[in-house]
Amino acid sequence: MSSHAAAVRRTGVLGALGVLWRFSRPHTLIGTFVSATGLYLIAVSELPGSGLQQLFWVLVAGTGVNVAIVGINQLTDIEIDRINKPHLPLASGELSPPAAWRIVTVAAVMPIVLAVTQGLLETAAVVAALVVGAAYSLPPVRLKRFPIAAALCISGVRSAVVNLGMYGHFALAFGGALTIAPSVWALTAFVLPFSFAIAVLKDVPDMEGDRRYRIATFTVRLGPRRAARLGLGALVLAYVGMIVLGPVLVDDAQPVVLVTTHAAALVTLLTLSRRADPVDPARFTRFYMQIWALFFVEYGLMAAAVLTVSVF
Repeated sequence: MSSHAAAVRRTGVLGALGVLWRFSRPHTLIGTFVSATGLYLIAVSELPGSGLQQLFWVLVAGTGVNVAIVGINQLTDIEIDRINKPHLPLASGELSPPAAWRIVTVAAVMPIVLAVTQGLLETAAVVAALVVGAAYSLPPVRLKRFPIAAALCISGVRSAVVNLGMYGHFALAFGGALTIAPSVWALTAFVLPFSFAIAVLKDVPDMEGDRRYRIATFTVRLGPRRAARLGLGALVLAYVGMIVLGPVLVDDAQPVVLVTTHAAALVTLLTLSRRADPVDPARFTRFYMQIWALFFVEYGLMAAAVLTVSVF
């Protein structure tokens, strides 16, 4: 093979991987990775056993579920995304619908097969996430048409299915019994309003396409400024709840670490929100991605509070 042909082939492979990476909606994929890793760190500090292979297979299954859910959403939203997110592979024409369906099928089947080998809890969590994700996007159900149902889909999967399902799997693998640590219950309670906020805020820059195709998001119903305030209020509620109730209820976490880190995160959130403009899609999209960064950080904050209990 000539050097030119080899270069073309490498470019083609890298280009295909780039399309697949963008198709996977990287920020959601990173969120799954961070969630699993944070829950694993809490589990190994709370339970007698450990095993990186358990984390590896959870990450593989989580990747499959994530790609399947966001892939189905893009397949059912091609026309809307041509207005709201023209850079996405399906909307831009870089990826064909048949190829996308093949990716989604493999991504959905893989975690189910893996979960069956891991037990009933893992299987139930994987199937629940896939079913909810499909119901969010696919007709005739298409829950994304209804703002409250759409937000509950996203917040339910991110809070209960991910946190309780993943940690429950680690508990069974490392301790032999299904137990949920107080810190994980706190994470679940925190992520519920936080992921609700993500569900609301993600639609603020997308009002034009959603309105044209009659997707009645909170932004379409309330307007971008009121929807942004609703999402920001849910985020503040999550942080204030952790700061006030965390030291009282989360007895497996270091209270000083818990309070100070979440107070710092709340100040960061409020500072970032002052630069967000709900009627400027590009500017608000940057703010929305910063909210995802705070979501990533949360699992590190909770893991740090648990791991430092024995230090202070």
